[in-house]
Amino acid sequence: MGIHGSYSPNDPALDGNGQRIGIVVCRFNEEICEGLFDACTREFSALGVAAVERFSIPGALEAPLALQKLAQSGKYDALVAIGCVIRGDTYHFEIVCNESARGILDVQLETGVPIANVILTVESEEQAHVRITEKGADGARVAVEMANLMKRV
Repeated sequence: MGIHGSYSPNDPALDGNGQRIGIVVCRFNEEICEGLFDACTREFSALGVAAVERFSIPGALEAPLALQKLAQSGKYDALVAIGCVIRGDTYHFEIVCNESARGILDVQLETGVPIANVILTVESEEQAHVRITEKGADGARVAVEMANLMKRV
């Protein structure tokens, strides 16, 4: 069970057949981001999504602009933002976490393209490693479910 509730493998809301998904992957904290990407793409495959395109970006603050351009292209049913921000000793953590999340939300609301926010915001590298598999898979489920909802309403 993910953070968004329980999922049934036969749930029509999770049928990703025919969906086109764009994923932006941050290079900052690369090992964790690669783990999130792997978990996400494994889940997309399990949900029937065959068309996944990856885009590499420097870090979480660059995610909103990249996502905006992808959303405006009209090529994708949903998008995923993958990254990891680990708390340091300065206020920079709060700025990066808050502003990247706000920017991602703004892009969704402005474009109508759903975006699964899989940018981990954690206190330590250990916390990130614990969350990699489930958070990556959860992002795929969120993207597929929201893409289906947008088509349905």
